[in-house]
Amino acid sequence: MGSISVACYKPKPGKEEALVELVRNHLPPLRAEGLVTDRPSIVMRTASGAIIEVFEWVSQEAIAGAHSNPVVLDLWKRFEEICSYEIPASLPEFQQMFAHFEPVSF
Repeated sequence: MGSISVACYKPKPGKEEALVELVRNHLPPLRAEGLVTDRPSIVMRTASGAIIEVFEWVSQEAIAGAHSNPVVLDLWKRFEEICSYEIPASLPEFQQMFAHFEPVSF
């Protein structure tokens, strides 16, 4: 059974476009590794410029296996070069009953 993930990325200064480009292109390698489903991701931007991505892992085992997968480790290294990870609850939008975001289209 799949597992929906909500990832929140805060771009480092001057890295906003690089982050959007990485988010745009990082699921195909994960799909090739059999880790995420074909379900399209939903990508959005907060008022402060953080990027939120909602996507589906194939299973809990896929998530666990990602932590030792060289393809995933390379992607995570690239993310860490251009952004920091945010806890969803730390974003002001998630303090509202109904959170609203700007859609990011690819």
